[in-house]
Amino acid sequence: FRSEHWTIVAGKASIVLDGKKTIHSIGESIVIPKGVKHSLSNITNEVLTVIEVQFGSYFGEDDIIRVSDPYNR
Repeated sequence: FRSEHWTIVAGKASIVLDGKKTIHSIGESIVIPKGVKHSLSNITNEVLTVIEVQFGSYFGEDDIIRVSDPYNR
């Protein structure tokens, strides 16, 4: 129900979007279209800070399908 726009404000991130891995640094951003499988990981020992802006018609957490969740959410 939503797409997301991620902006890296600290650290360096590995982002996998629909199977394609990219690396993003401070000041870079990426759009996550609704319905596309994606993941985010910190690839350094620095703190990773990301601003996420969501666009869509519904923002509840119950529509998320977690393929892998090491935090058991």
